[in-house]
Parts: sequence; C-alpha cells; structure tokens
Amino acid sequence: MFRVTKIMLIGLLFSSAALADDDWGEHRHHRHHHHGHGYGREYYPAYPVERVYVPERVVEYVPMQQRYYAPPPPPPVRYGGYDQRSPQGLVGGLVGSAMGYEMGRGDPLAAGIGAAAGSWIGNGMNR
Repeated sequence: MFRVTKIMLIGLLFSSAALADDDWGEHRHHRHHHHGHGYGREYYPAYPVERVYVPERVVEYVPMQQRYYAPPPPPPVRYGGYDQRSPQGLVGGLVGSAMGYEMGRGDPLAAGIGAAAGSWIGNGMNR
C-alpha cells in the first residue's frame, strides 16, 4: 500500500512539472523558444528601466562566547576480550545476598559481602 502511494505521489509531482512547460507537445526534439510569433513584444516596455540599488545596512553583532564542552570520557577498560560474567555468578550473588542478609539479621553490609562471595563462588563453578 505504501509503495503504491509513493508511486502516485512521485507521478503527481513530475506530471505537474511537465504540464508547466509551455512548449510541451509542440517541439519535442527542439528545446529552443520562438520569439517571433508576435506575442510578448507588447507586454514588455520598450524604454529602459532605471534600477537603483541601495546597499544593505551593515550590522555588526557581538560574537558569542564559546561554550566549553568537556572532552568525552575514555572508553571503558576491558580486561581481555572474554566476558567473565555468567548466569551461575548471578544466581550465586542472589543466593549469597539473601543468606548474608539473613545471617547478618538485616545488616546491609553482611548482604553485600554475601552477594560478593556468592557471585565469586558462582563464577568459579563455570570454570
């Protein structure tokens, strides 16, 4: 449907440009205009037209201060081309976090240590 619409719009665009040509259909192979038919001469005045050109007003703008943009941050450091994360490490971190939270009786530090230990053990299982 979109293709048909696109073809129709392109056709309308070029057909209106083709119909705007006043020589269309008369002289297909010769693209020169004939000015000796008698029309058009009366329309243009025979006297020269005086053209007065006035220079534009010069406006000097105060230059804006350049904004300082910090350089982009360096790319992240990659330790080797192998991604060391694994699903076992994720599950180990979740289990270790829950166990650390329970053993530490709600202490967030114990939950964090448990999560780190669980992910270390879980990633070790993958090797």
